[in-house]
Amino acid sequence: MKPEQIHKIVSAQRSYFSSGATLPVGIRLDALRRLKAAIVRHEADIARALYQDLGKSSEESYLCEIGMVLDELTFMLRHTGIYAKEHRVRTPLAQFAARSYTKASPLGVVLIMSPWNYPFLLTLDPLIDAIAAGNTAIVKPSAYSPCTSAVIQTILSACFAPQYVAVVTGGREQNRHLLDEVFDHIFFTGSQAVGREVLRRAAAHLTPCTLELGGKSPVIVDRTANIARAARRIVFGKFLNCGQTCVAPDYIYCDARVRDALVKALMREIRRQFGADALCNPKYGKIINQKHFDRISRLIDRNKLVYGGKFQPEQHRISPTILTDVTWDDPVMQEEIFGPILPILTYGSLDEALTVINSHPHPLALYLFSEDKKTIRHITETCSFGGGCINDTIIHLATPHIGFGGVGASGMGAYHGKTGFETFSHRKSIVDKKTWLDLPMRYQPYRKSYSHLVRLFLH
Repeated sequence: MKPEQIHKIVSAQRSYFSSGATLPVGIRLDALRRLKAAIVRHEADIARALYQDLGKSSEESYLCEIGMVLDELTFMLRHTGIYAKEHRVRTPLAQFAARSYTKASPLGVVLIMSPWNYPFLLTLDPLIDAIAAGNTAIVKPSAYSPCTSAVIQTILSACFAPQYVAVVTGGREQNRHLLDEVFDHIFFTGSQAVGREVLRRAAAHLTPCTLELGGKSPVIVDRTANIARAARRIVFGKFLNCGQTCVAPDYIYCDARVRDALVKALMREIRRQFGADALCNPKYGKIINQKHFDRISRLIDRNKLVYGGKFQPEQHRISPTILTDVTWDDPVMQEEIFGPILPILTYGSLDEALTVINSHPHPLALYLFSEDKKTIRHITETCSFGGGCINDTIIHLATPHIGFGGVGASGMGAYHGKTGFETFSHRKSIVDKKTWLDLPMRYQPYRKSYSHLVRLFLH
């Protein structure tokens, strides 16, 4: 799409928003209902596209993408009316007589830039929140997942006029053209490198951003952990979508005393969940493209390999892989892996581990396996991370009842449910002052006789 075409879409959306067409809550709910019905109709098409792009099985596509989008839709259909209402707050005595309240107001024209790893979920979830809040939106899905992008375009063009919701496809050139435009909010999910560029470009227009990035999310396993349960849940979270998950466990940091037992349990669980050879399992996915396949393959140190490490280069498939005796100097620890490689490091004391984790950029997620309540409280209080789980992995992002987002290098802002509605809204603070009474002490000329009243009100 050419720059002038993108500019025309942005201008049309700005005019449409300015007309007030998206403000009525009923209009927003009708839009969400149309979207939900369209997704249900196209469920098979979505699943097929996700298989073509990422090798996802129909079960995984529903569990991790389609079903979660429908859940967010259902939640927002139930709660949008509540979130959009005025919220009355207490009025200070000094402002008597008045009514104070806050009122959610949509931001305007928003841009949603989504990644390829969960291309349906991470495009539609923020869009749902933006529509619920009363905005218009331009959606830019990733060029790396073209089949899913095509289905998204089919669904959204059937549900919405382009002045309400539009899809812009293409690659880096289209991204640049979009970032030349002025938006009221930019919502970006992707890598830290691209996130920096989005933020830099947005700063030129003072456009606020939500950045959902990534990082090296640790799994801490202490000596009290239920090793069998930990292994099962780590394997699920790590190798889901072949490790191409922004909140996937990036590495394990475990007590040296439990490492060997944990490694054995992890190997058992990989065989249990994916079979003796995961590359023979048709429901085990693939790496998105050759570039990422080559990058991930180079991170496997054969001298530290204890499990997996098998390839199917033509299909871009890498088996679940475990590395041990890993150090912070190894290549696999220098970048977010975003693939099916699980490095295991060990610590002698928990304080040592926490010092090391806190010395690195804040991760998007942190996972802790422990049965010790004191340890759980200590780690959740002293470590900075976007979100996480105790004795599980990744499931914290699968609920609209809590916000999902990063901190520091792993992102800024959050969404899902009410948090998503607030992300795409501005909450106006309003004092409605009555005219039947007007206290005189704030006006000049100031009088000594009023001083004690002012001090009484403002003390």
